[in-house]
Amino acid sequence: MANVRLSRRLSAKRLRVYQRRLLRNEHVALLFLACLVGGAAGGAEILFRWVYTSVQWGVLGFSFSDFVSLGHAQSWWRLLLGPALGGLAVGWLVRRIMPYGRPQAVAEVIQAAASPKGSLPLGTGLKTALINALSIGVGASVGREGPMVHVGATLGSAVAHRLGLHRHNGRTLLGCGVAAGVAASFNAPIAGVFFALEVVVGHYALHAFAPIVIASVTGTVVSRWYYGDFPAFVPPESYGIAAQWEFFAFALLGVLCAIVAIILMVGVLRTGDLYAKLGVPIWTRPGVAGLAIGAMAAAGLPHVLGVGYEATSGALDEAYSLELMLALIAAKLAATALCLGAGFGGGVFSPSIFLGAMTGGAFGVAVTGLFPEVSASQGAYTVVGMGAVAGAVLGAPISTILIVFELTGNYELTVGVMVATVIASEIVAYTFHRSLFLLQLAMRGVNIRGGEEDAALHDISVDRLITRDCITATPDTSLLATYDELGHSTLRAAYVLNAAGRLIGVATFNEMTRLLAKAESGAYDKDSLRVRDAMAEPSVVLTMEDDMAEALDVFGQSAKNALPVVDSRERMRFKGIIRGYNLMRAYHRALKEVRQAEHG
Repeated sequence: MANVRLSRRLSAKRLRVYQRRLLRNEHVALLFLACLVGGAAGGAEILFRWVYTSVQWGVLGFSFSDFVSLGHAQSWWRLLLGPALGGLAVGWLVRRIMPYGRPQAVAEVIQAAASPKGSLPLGTGLKTALINALSIGVGASVGREGPMVHVGATLGSAVAHRLGLHRHNGRTLLGCGVAAGVAASFNAPIAGVFFALEVVVGHYALHAFAPIVIASVTGTVVSRWYYGDFPAFVPPESYGIAAQWEFFAFALLGVLCAIVAIILMVGVLRTGDLYAKLGVPIWTRPGVAGLAIGAMAAAGLPHVLGVGYEATSGALDEAYSLELMLALIAAKLAATALCLGAGFGGGVFSPSIFLGAMTGGAFGVAVTGLFPEVSASQGAYTVVGMGAVAGAVLGAPISTILIVFELTGNYELTVGVMVATVIASEIVAYTFHRSLFLLQLAMRGVNIRGGEEDAALHDISVDRLITRDCITATPDTSLLATYDELGHSTLRAAYVLNAAGRLIGVATFNEMTRLLAKAESGAYDKDSLRVRDAMAEPSVVLTMEDDMAEALDVFGQSAKNALPVVDSRERMRFKGIIRGYNLMRAYHRALKEVRQAEHG
């Protein structure tokens, strides 16, 4: 009996040891946190949708996304004034509570993920969610998926910041929130994973893949528990590819979708300039945009209001004529550009899906009319167009193809979606820009070069590589003494400082040698030579604000074996030097850490 009790105590002790080891395992802990973030993002999506549908009920008189059928039944004055007055409220709130006076969206998430110390403050994230919910609720022509990307990323970033996680893990948790937000919004867990990896995280490293999958699945489970397991769009099962020649038609559709995508991106980015030229005050711009889209709705095109899912479903069901689809392409382009350019909060994916559906549907009408015997149905081209425009605008062909597949559940057309989406994305990237989000950041002066390796280099600041093991001198120091000192050093220059410690010059060993050679020929008295005689102004310096990536660039351009470091280029107070071999050693160590992280 005693042996049995002893055995039980030993087993319990072993179990506690295993539990402690498990909790100390970083990867296991990250999986647990991914599940937590995924569940929180799924719950946030439910709350977010409830808020904007409640606002929509109060402003427009209905809470469903059926803007076409229910919008036609509303009074013209409500469709006209609801978005206009709602836009004024949004503009006032943006001015009062949002940093930089603009809503945040996917571009800020990408910037936070790429920045070494980037994060998304929880307070700003909650304010952004409120602005986005109000914008969608009053009928702005924007998407709900971009806001959920930001909400999910904010939750992941908040958890990482609270726990003080390393940059790699913090970036992974941010991606977990993005994946869960996309998955919960679309009921598309696979697409959520690849969207997070392709657009936000920027790599497919193994250490990030498993947590992001866990988060995406968790967010989907929460969403399905509340809404049920239904795809966003349900096209007829008869849609398919009728003949192999249609791949040429899909390729041509990809070209047309690229043109539509570029027009949309230019409109979104340039409409703000139009408002400025017209002298429209910033906070009133959403109201002006709301009045414009309200006028479109009151004139018989309520299709442009909101996320546009009902209109997209109508195109998939082949319910619209060619003339109506062409009119809707023009109207939706104008409505989306006016709303996002004015400062309404929201995303661009739903408008892109809408425009792709109408472009594909219109193209399908033309193709099936010309070649009725050997072409697929109009709706098949609608599905293909959805992916092509969205993929080109987002700069994410892989995840967009998966999103369209999961939204429609049609496997056979996926090949056609792949052809058109890749062609459209390549054309837009080559002729315009890789994505709307990266272009928005570039216009703000933020260049996202991307990649985990690049982020690791930006994460290492210059001050971690500085050494004071160098030769310094004042302008009045004996040149001969400094020359002898350099002769016993691996350095080829002395750094000249004034009495205040400012770097005022660099005296190289070669220049000292030249002057001393002249002194030997009788041109100078070598004992009278001073460091100032060989000194030149420092042509290249690094500052304490620079990082390893900047240091590598500067070293590559200067071809020197060491560079001086100052506190700033204005004060020029000398802090030390960075040797080239120390920099390369740190560079290889950083790359090694990235490789280890990628492979778990």
